[in-house]
Formats: sequence, C-alpha cells, structure tokens
Amino acid sequence: MLTVTAIQKAKPTDKQYRMADERGLVLLVRPNGAKLWQLRFRHEGKEKTASLGQYPDVSLSDARAKRDAAREHVAAGNDPVAVKHAERKAKTAASENTFESVAREWWAVWSPLRTERHAAYVIRRLEADVFPAIGARPITEIEAPELVSMVKTIEKRGALDIAKRSLQTTAYVFRYAIAHGKAKRNPATDIKPGDVIKPRRKTNYARVDAIELPLLLRKIDAYQGTPTTRLAVKLIALTFVRTGELIGARWSEFDLEAARWDIPAERMKMRTPHIVPLSPQAIDVLRTLQTVTGGRELLFPGERDHDKPMSNNTILGALARMGYKHRMTGHGFRGVASTVLHEHEFDHAHIELQLAHIERNEVSAAYNHALYLPQRAKMMAWWGAYLEGLTRGNVLPLRKLVA
Repeated sequence: MLTVTAIQKAKPTDKQYRMADERGLVLLVRPNGAKLWQLRFRHEGKEKTASLGQYPDVSLSDARAKRDAAREHVAAGNDPVAVKHAERKAKTAASENTFESVAREWWAVWSPLRTERHAAYVIRRLEADVFPAIGARPITEIEAPELVSMVKTIEKRGALDIAKRSLQTTAYVFRYAIAHGKAKRNPATDIKPGDVIKPRRKTNYARVDAIELPLLLRKIDAYQGTPTTRLAVKLIALTFVRTGELIGARWSEFDLEAARWDIPAERMKMRTPHIVPLSPQAIDVLRTLQTVTGGRELLFPGERDHDKPMSNNTILGALARMGYKHRMTGHGFRGVASTVLHEHEFDHAHIELQLAHIERNEVSAAYNHALYLPQRAKMMAWWGAYLEGLTRGNVLPLRKLVA
C-alpha cells in the first residue's frame, strides 16, 4: 500500500511510471512531475483505466474513497468511466437548462396560440417577477420552498392575483420541462396558493352572467323610475365604480372635455385617489344628467335632502323593480366588467387598477393611481362601445378599438 511519505518522495524520471496501492488504485508519475490517480479495472472482459484526479488536489484517502465508489459501479456491471461521463453531461445540461431558458422555450411554443396581448403579458410577468427569483437556477434543482419565497415576495406588494398566476405559470413551465426530458418533477404541484397566500376577505355580490347583459341594459334604458336613478344605473354600468363612489360624486370631480373623473382619496375605499377615464357613452350620460342636476354640487342628490347623496338602496331598488332582485347589485357591474374584460384579454394589471384593487400594506403609499392611464382609457372606451353594442343588439366583440 502507498503512504503519504512515499508519494511525496516519488521523483519524476525520463519515463512515466506507476506506483501501486491496492484494489487497482495506482499513482501515475509523469516526467513533468505531475502525479495522477488512476483506477485499473476490467469491464466486459476488457481492461480499462479511470482517472480519479491529481495529487495533492486529491489526497491518498480521497483517492481510495473514489476508487471504492468506482468499484461499486464495476460490481454492479457498469463502466465507471461511462458513469462519470454521463454525470458530467447531466451536470452541464442542468447548468444550461436554467428555469429562464426553459421558460422562454415554453413561451415560444405556447404563445402562437394566444393573442399577442395575452402572450406579451405573460412574458412580462415572468421577466418582472419569476426570472429575478429563480430564472438563473437549473430547473432540475428548484424545490417548492423557492417557489413559496417567490410567491410571498409578490404577495408583499399586494399583488395577490399576480402571485397566484405566477405560480400557475411556473407549473406550466415545469410540465413542459418534464415532457421534453429537462426535468423529472414539478415542484409547483406541491403548492396550492391558499397554502402560502393570505386570503382576501371577499363579499359575494349578486350579479348576472355576461350573457344576460343585453337584456339588463335594455331594461335600464326602458326604466320608468326617476331619470336620475336611471342615469345612475347607466353610469355605474359604464364606469363600474363602487356604489358609494358613484352616489357621492360631485360635479367638481369631472372634466368632461378631458374625458376624466378624478375621485379624491377621502371618497375611496382604499383612501387613495382614483382616475376613471370616461367613454363617449359615459360622457353622454353625464351631459344628460347635467340638465337634471347640473345646478347642484352632487350628481345624484337625495329626493328629500338635496344636500345629501341618494341612498345606497336606490340603485338596488331600481334593479329589483326591473326584475333583478337578489340577482344583480350596483357592485355586480364590477364583477361582470372584470369577467368580460379578462375574457377579451385586456391586461390584468390594467383591469385591477381600474377596479381600484390595492392591498392595504406598506407599499400603498407608493401606489400610482395614474399608472397605465392611456391603456385604461382605451379599455374604458372599448367597454362603453361594448355595452352600447349589446344594448342595440350588436353582440360582436369590438376588440379592434384598442388594437
């Protein structure tokens, strides 16, 4: 058996020579002084040699450990040289198959079957939220806790829906990786959004399905109650603001020439200012309303006390008289609008901003109520034209308005 002293004393000669240890381990001493560990073994009747590293980088004890591991492969009928080559190849493939590289491959295959807008939104979300967290990691090494950390980071800024969608998208990427031999398991399936994201308390408001909108809109137009109430229902349908935000509206908040309604922070649920771009249809309603209540501060003054806004129940009562009791509320227009706009693949972030959805947390102060305003204005114009088309019996989606 070799000793450390014998190895250290071994000197190079004009020709390379080997110093034997045991069980096939030898130290090859080259003329240039390099000392290389080798394992000599037989596989399928042929004598072979496996390299185990260079001394002193690989010590005598380390060389023996490598020899024993290699001999286990031989005993199992495998060639340790081939095994080592396969492991090196797998390691190289893992380093090349990062989550980002695989995700971009998946997106290239997935995106042609989607609209340009939706595909662009998905890649933006990956680039903004997913790649910074796990993009550089080999996809085979990513585990569920890393995905949880990513989701929690997104959640901290109040973007609950984006957090859920990001987790869903990672699951699609892992599925693609498994199908193409780039990964063996999908850690995203180990997690449910409810396990890691705090639920937002929701109130379920009655609302009709989108398919019932045409009849509802025509009933609103034919409503026999007061003109103020009819116009209030029309305006809430066109702007999908909260009922309290509508009935408390003041004429000083509106700039009809700029097609804009600025709701001050003190009147908003989340205490942040909110901008409502006005569609031509909404402006028509407001100009009609000016002839009715334009001389007062409030758009929708109460019937008995004109200095106070109409009751919360006014719109609800009007919808009930139209035949929608327990089936539709003023707040229900928000849900219908969200559903339709998502189905027509408007950007989720634009919809959420227009709905004034924002979590109350440390990032609220940085909330930019004017963010994506040009895109939201186009979206609201589309919504107004869409409702007008439904009222007239035109059910074709007018998507090209925002192309």
